[in-house]
Amino acid sequence: MTDTVVIALERFEEEAKKLAEMIDADYLRYSETAFNSAFESYREIAALMSAGIAVRRLAPLIKDKWTDPCVVVISPDLRFAIPVLGGHHGGNDLARKLSEAGITPVITTATETKGLPSVEGIADSVGYTVLNRDSTRAVNSAILDGDVPVYTLQGPAIAITGPKVSVLVREGEYIAGIGCRKGTTKEEITDAVHQSLNSASIRREEVMVYATTTHKQGEEGLTDAVNELGGTLVFVNDSAINRHTPPSPSRAGLIGLSGVAEPAALELSKHKKIIMKKKVLGRVTIAIAK
Repeated sequence: MTDTVVIALERFEEEAKKLAEMIDADYLRYSETAFNSAFESYREIAALMSAGIAVRRLAPLIKDKWTDPCVVVISPDLRFAIPVLGGHHGGNDLARKLSEAGITPVITTATETKGLPSVEGIADSVGYTVLNRDSTRAVNSAILDGDVPVYTLQGPAIAITGPKVSVLVREGEYIAGIGCRKGTTKEEITDAVHQSLNSASIRREEVMVYATTTHKQGEEGLTDAVNELGGTLVFVNDSAINRHTPPSPSRAGLIGLSGVAEPAALELSKHKKIIMKKKVLGRVTIAIAK
């Protein structure tokens, strides 16, 4: 099984199978449930059919451009490949790949039509991911209007950014939320992180960032621990934390928060799913989300 599938009406099966072989994809005959199963199993979908059929089947499935697979519609005459979902998230690249079969890619994302980069494209080119995804709309719009500076920070460092600044971090599937008592040492925190990751069978390299509350900005033990772990520590503000109702009770209500480890991890996670509820390890609490 590959990451890409070609879905086609039965009448286009021969052409679809040739395309699938050319781009190293699977083939799936169109049915009323074909897109449902493809959404669960593939990252890229090429649909050889009219755009109307594809759009009607896709509409109930669309949730989030960051987690939905990209979809490219191929016109039945094999002349055009049009990304209709996830252009910045693989769709444009898939359309360009199909050009190897003589199919013309029709790119409609604003930055690419002007020959400009996008936040998502820059992140992909350096093997990073966008941490604060809501920022990309404003930043991509700014790229259309002129040059947007790109700053590289070599840690240890603290970056305080606004909602119109896209933060790129290393790829990773998991967010580790950390809470700690005042004065907790570096050693206590690193030990707690190692225990938690080991119990969840997660490698340190799979952690995208470590998240905590802005109330912990002065905790040297915490910043030193994350630096030793080779990670990035993100301080999440109160309003973002309180958007989430954590699954575990918390004493953080004493400082006006719904929690620390769990909601901080949820805020920065891709799928908003807790995979390890908070563990209390001495003076440290750890939760993991994906």
